[in-house]
Amino acid sequence: MKKCVHFRFMCLLFLSLNFLSLKAFPQDGARQLRWEAGFTLGPSFFLGDLGGNAGKGTRFIKDVNLELTKIVKGGFVSVYPNNWLGFRLAAQTGYLEGQDDIINTNGIYELFRKQRNLDFKSSLSEAYIVAEVFPLMFLNRNSEEYSGKLQPYVSFGFGMIHFNPQGSLTDANGNKSWYYLKPLNTEGQGMAEYPNRKPYSLTQPVIPIGGGFKYFISERVNISLEILTRKSFTDYIDDVSTSYINPELFDKYLTPQNAAIARQIHDKTYGIVAPGLSRIAPGEQRGNPKQNDSFFSVLTKVGFRLGSIYENGFSKTERSKLRCPARF
Repeated sequence: MKKCVHFRFMCLLFLSLNFLSLKAFPQDGARQLRWEAGFTLGPSFFLGDLGGNAGKGTRFIKDVNLELTKIVKGGFVSVYPNNWLGFRLAAQTGYLEGQDDIINTNGIYELFRKQRNLDFKSSLSEAYIVAEVFPLMFLNRNSEEYSGKLQPYVSFGFGMIHFNPQGSLTDANGNKSWYYLKPLNTEGQGMAEYPNRKPYSLTQPVIPIGGGFKYFISERVNISLEILTRKSFTDYIDDVSTSYINPELFDKYLTPQNAAIARQIHDKTYGIVAPGLSRIAPGEQRGNPKQNDSFFSVLTKVGFRLGSIYENGFSKTERSKLRCPARF
């Protein structure tokens, strides 16, 4: 069922891409369109409630944990109605991860997060469509002498992600086991005692925003370096958002097996302050509900021009921009 939903979403994005490219610029005909396809690869970094560095927690680059760097990979198809605007349909897969126990404690602000001792990891699937705007191309759109082999651009659009967070428990022998967190209702999602905490969906919309540089190696091949941030509308990518709940409620709503796991995994501060005791009580802060989770990637994109290079409306302009000058 999930694969069917993702397939339908990809089909919708592809149809939207064709509609935008064919209908938004009808004056020059479909022959003007320039198509590219390629692949993406690069590191991805999670910014949420878990992990971080010294000082107050943020959703910015200060709290990036480089040791938890994950790799995303995927492919894309782009269409360019003219030389300063394009639309890109992309799909990528990867992982996200966050850990409290790696935080360096230099003061009191990060001590709470380190003693909280939570962690998560999650697979990630995403699909998005973004508009690419090349400002220098736009400013020089009427100049046939302008050479633009290296072009800065900005990108923004809409997408969907699918995730499924897991948390870990470590036994007395140091063996670590991972458990899916959503079925455990770790913050009381779906419980009558917490009516404002609804079960969260594992498929969520995101707003991708970024920018980078595109270099035309030849008329057929180009390479780009792009930083792309995804603004999400959920605070539960890492399954941490608000406050601790009464652990006795797990027995009421979960199976005995899941209840036993949930009691241990929702509060991992036992024994950190005093042996056999928890540092917290129900209602105390577990996460920060005022900020949604996000993540960003540093993507290397390699694109290949599709179809004929010169038999369209771009032929003369593209050739003059990409070929070497006649004089030294």
